[in-house]
Amino acid sequence: MTTTTGVRPRTGDDRRDANAATVLRTVLDHGPVARSRVAALTGLSASAVSRQVVDLMGSGLLREHPELAGTGTLGRPQLPVDVDTDRLAVAGLHIGLPGTTFALLDLRGRVLHRQEISHRGRTGAAVLRPLLARLPRLIAARRGGRTVVGVGAVTGGTVDPVRGVTIRHDPLEWRDVPLRDLLRAATGLPVQVDNHARALTLAEILFGHPAARRSVVHLFVGHVVDAALAVAGTVHLGPPSATGDVGHLPVPDSEEPCRCGRHGCLAVAASDTTLFAAAAREGITAGPDRAGLIAAVREGDRRADRLVRERARVIGRALALLADVVNPDLLVLTETFALIDPVYLDVVRAEFALRSHLHRDADLLIGQRHGADVLAVAAGAAFLGELYARPFRTLTT
Repeated sequence: MTTTTGVRPRTGDDRRDANAATVLRTVLDHGPVARSRVAALTGLSASAVSRQVVDLMGSGLLREHPELAGTGTLGRPQLPVDVDTDRLAVAGLHIGLPGTTFALLDLRGRVLHRQEISHRGRTGAAVLRPLLARLPRLIAARRGGRTVVGVGAVTGGTVDPVRGVTIRHDPLEWRDVPLRDLLRAATGLPVQVDNHARALTLAEILFGHPAARRSVVHLFVGHVVDAALAVAGTVHLGPPSATGDVGHLPVPDSEEPCRCGRHGCLAVAASDTTLFAAAAREGITAGPDRAGLIAAVREGDRRADRLVRERARVIGRALALLADVVNPDLLVLTETFALIDPVYLDVVRAEFALRSHLHRDADLLIGQRHGADVLAVAAGAAFLGELYARPFRTLTT
């Protein structure tokens, strides 16, 4: 990676950034926290911690809290530091089939603004043209006096975060889309792109359940079905830029045709596209419509409940297989109806417990906790993950 001057950072710069990242992540986990406590937690010297804190405050990443300084102790009072959530913001885009979620987030991954933008049935290049034209105005209008330091952009399918390219997204009819370069040209900001399941896994590591830092498998079920794996706090990126394709796991008793030529692949058996089409065929909704099916479920329509429960059991079987193969500390599910009503997450858990040959406790399976903000958090996490791993280099890229 090069800086804006085109010069590759020196070894000393790398070491400085690594130490800064260690301090920043420690403050994220424990803040507000005194410098001496940061030194004890990280093993860095007090002087090294102080230097990093000064630099991180100068970059807008940390701030002091004099009002929380301890009293009644000998020596100079300790001024606790915390992540600064007031000065900087990150923009996020989740680009899906029906639409794009635009958001602004603070440095703790909390959503400050979220807006849904319909694609109006468009696919291919027609999705990006109006979005790229509109994005600078959206950022300027919603930043609320904060400095927006970068853009995270995520989508389904195969994404190469190193080259910044969406290699394949079948529902959007995308092939080799240079998403990072297009967004950087439109906004003038640093951009990080990734697959949405990997980005959600990273968000769980940064801001979520502590077990995620040991090992976690995340399953995303929408119009695209994706999974991601992380071990020891690192999200796996396999060659060529794919964590692994769970979409073609076979689902017993399913006859749904898949693009690959087979029947019963998870990508079609569990997808939103299949679920919404089934609801329309049964007359539950007027057409394949997310909002209509959600409304039917909330109104107690038994046919809608049956369809959603059937999909929940398919998901439970898939998660049991993933857990048996990987045996992670944590399983995280992102799926619309498990978010709306925990009874459907319970259906997934029951099927998981029934099917897992390892007989893992179903409590290891959780639903993601960001609710309606889930896609916004995924998008912002793509950039925030880089920011916490390489703070100074990310801000100058």
